[in-house]
Amino acid sequence: MKGPWSIGLPIACAIIGMLVFVPPAVAERLSVSSPVGNVRSGPGTDYAVMWQVERYHPISVIEKKGSWYRFRDFENDEGWIHKSLLGNTPSVITQRPKCNVRSGPGMDDEVIFTVGKGVPFKVLGKQGQWIHIEHADGDRGWIHQSLVW
Repeated sequence: MKGPWSIGLPIACAIIGMLVFVPPAVAERLSVSSPVGNVRSGPGTDYAVMWQVERYHPISVIEKKGSWYRFRDFENDEGWIHKSLLGNTPSVITQRPKCNVRSGPGMDDEVIFTVGKGVPFKVLGKQGQWIHIEHADGDRGWIHQSLVW
């Protein structure tokens, strides 16, 4: 003989399981909007500057404390930066030791310059797997999405 919970219990357990095991929300992606930004060890100017980032450096925000944002970057390094130094400009950063930037969105297009790992760019647009980029100094070109974070 089945009780009133015989069908409802599995459904209730499934619903509770979905509520308990909800994956974390996607981190907010921002970029540095000032020419240079100090990355600190904690949320305030009393904390040590650990390194500096340049304009268009993309970050993933993982915590907010007042006007300070704790973030993770393309190398999984974490630090704190003041929100006044950040903006919503779409950006990418190179993650390979040698990245060719081309005159157009294809392997047959001319290499106009080459950059190393850790160079940030503003995203101007996309075409297929190619990203139209601009560096803070004004240099523009196209880079394959496999080369950036």
